[in-house]
Amino acid sequence: MTRQFNTVGVVGLGTMGAGIAEVLARTGLTVIAVDVDDEGLARGRGHLDHSTGRAVAKGKLAETGRDELLGRIGYATSLDALAGVDLVIEAVPERIDLKAQVFASLDRICGPDTIFASNTSSLSITEIGVHTGRPGKVVGLHFFNPTPVLKLVEVVRTVVTEPDVVTDAVAFVESLGKTPVVIGDRAGFIANALLFGYLNHAVRMYESRYATREDLDAAMRYGCGYPMGPLALLDLIGLDTAYEILDTMYHQSRNRLHAPAPLLKQMITAGLLGRKSGRGFYTYDGPDSPNVVPDVLTPVAAADPVATRDVQRVGVIGTGTMATGIVEVFAKRGYDVVLRARSLDKADGALGKVRQSLEKSVARGRLSEADRDAALARITPAVEFGHLADCDLVVEAVAEELSVKKSVFEALDEVCKPGAVLATTTSSLPVIECAAATSRPGDVVGLHFFNPAQVMKLVEVVQTIATSADVVATARRVCLDLGKQPVHCGDRAGFIVNALLFPYLNDAVKMLEAHYASADDIDNAMKVGCSLPMGPFELLDVVGLDVSLAIERSLYLEFREAGFAPAPLLEHLVTAGRLGRKTGKGFRDYT
Repeated sequence: MTRQFNTVGVVGLGTMGAGIAEVLARTGLTVIAVDVDDEGLARGRGHLDHSTGRAVAKGKLAETGRDELLGRIGYATSLDALAGVDLVIEAVPERIDLKAQVFASLDRICGPDTIFASNTSSLSITEIGVHTGRPGKVVGLHFFNPTPVLKLVEVVRTVVTEPDVVTDAVAFVESLGKTPVVIGDRAGFIANALLFGYLNHAVRMYESRYATREDLDAAMRYGCGYPMGPLALLDLIGLDTAYEILDTMYHQSRNRLHAPAPLLKQMITAGLLGRKSGRGFYTYDGPDSPNVVPDVLTPVAAADPVATRDVQRVGVIGTGTMATGIVEVFAKRGYDVVLRARSLDKADGALGKVRQSLEKSVARGRLSEADRDAALARITPAVEFGHLADCDLVVEAVAEELSVKKSVFEALDEVCKPGAVLATTTSSLPVIECAAATSRPGDVVGLHFFNPAQVMKLVEVVQTIATSADVVATARRVCLDLGKQPVHCGDRAGFIVNALLFPYLNDAVKMLEAHYASADDIDNAMKVGCSLPMGPFELLDVVGLDVSLAIERSLYLEFREAGFAPAPLLEHLVTAGRLGRKTGKGFRDYT
């Protein structure tokens, strides 16, 4: 029989503490909220009034329900008010000395059976617990922000936490309508350990001026379906909070990827803390506002824009999923397309795939029969490279093997007219290698479409050190004409999306390999706690473990970063032929 908690104390009424108090009161619990002074209590009441007011405005809470909810919360400025509670949840700022002081005081005030929980997102629960005389009754309950909305709670046990305390904590979390995952005590737990390495990497990418803040954020929103880009998310979290979490993780892991990017410290020192200060990576129309306003870094149309090349006829080389998707995208937008394949049979087969895809769009009411027929009429199958001679743009979409791609570009160099733009859809190989296979490297650019090309809006426009400015401008204009979201970056392994995504996926594999958490718990933590469309292991199985391994190897070889080295578990699964959904077995088995 699990223990019933009737009265719960919450220490600290910042954004997280107020959110936790609201969740507790929503489920009928009596809450005693404590902050250091009347100003802190007023601020906490303001958070609660604002949050519950929004819930009423959205029809998620009745006005009477709101009054009842707020009536269940009592307020105090002394920890003595918590003497009779069953459970205390601490949510003070992320400083170990402050938390230790709170827990030591609570230990003297509360009864011997009261359970203590910390909402820390990165500090050691063990280190906090030793400041009490009851470390066995200390547990982590890491709620996520915004607490009333997000379902995940990480239940963190230490080596001395009593088993029945963990059981009671899990049952308590479930009674709140939340999803608990039980894990051990290590910096960052599951979600933050995976999330903040990725966020830090994005800051370093921005710091090195590899890509703009807008392009970095758009890349992850449109390329991965993330609800927010990494820099916008850091502004929401608070740059000072992010720095503290990363610093704590680095001191425990000694992993250089967790060492806070120097830019974070500089911005914090300058008072650029994110939304709460009205300015971080972006500028907002006031403190605590979500509304971004233009600033000196906001892109503006150039007064003297670069001239672009005329593109009316497009060649696409390849017959795979990416190639046929790209052919369809161009044909639907009114471009004449030459589909070049190695044989007429393959060309006819590829054209059949395009036709099948268009038929699905018609069946779903997204395309008229007339538009389908017009798109198909614009596609010309071809076998000889010579049929590409009058194309204004040629997009290569063959296998991800550098030797194959280079031979294609050598052939294009011979047959394509002067001024034709030559593009590769590679996701990880050096674009400059393709350019070097031609006598016109200035005409070569990367156009990395995402799969399925008919659906995904993102295209990474990859500029080499040799690409001409008008070729980059032309590539961007074509992407916009296709209804795509172009983002610009340099010619480095992984470009933006894969360079940010795959180290995160690799970290998840390492976490599983260390038996810290199960694949199900890690996937749930990232989907429920971070609102990602897929967990890392679901995504790895979809992408293909062999493809993922190849990308991780290319990242490691380019950057020579120890943290990028592929996890041995991934290597072993690929060697064993467990490649994901395509083979029926990967991190999970499929029927």
